Amino acid sequence: MSFDNLDTLYRQVIMDHYKNPRNRGTLSGEDHLSVDMNNPTCGDRIQLQMQVEDGKVTDAKFEGEGCSISMSSASMMTQVIKEKTVDEALKLSKIFSEMIQGKDVDTDELDLGDAQALQGVSKFPARVKCATLAWKAMEKGVGVEEE
Repeated sequence: MSFDNLDTLYRQVIMDHYKNPRNRGTLSGEDHLSVDMNNPTCGDRIQLQMQVEDGKVTDAKFEGEGCSISMSSASMMTQVIKEKTVDEALKLSKIFSEMIQGKDVDTDELDLGDAQALQGVSKFPARVKCATLAWKAMEKGVGVEEE
């Protein structure tokens, strides 16, 4: 597949998650983690809710508003961390962060799913914070859980 075709495919995946976000909404009950974060430089904001049971993320939902990169990344992240252990979710976040910063990453160990479509963001440093907002919220949430 040529670079142009791959770039077009990635753009389509990003826009699909933006227009049809997965896991948008809130979790019922009160026994879940909730993290609010924002990116003051561009106005993106997210409220991430996660259900963590026995060290595993059993459910994740988000609410918020922002650019297509930020909201599609939140959609992708909630999909990829479900049914993962907290350690696996944190490893995925590390791999994602390195990918977004333009570093060579080995995605064979853990699959980033559709989030790999965001790898081109590394070419736009101003958008890195948009792409990583939901992932940083997840890290903060599970960090609170571990205390």
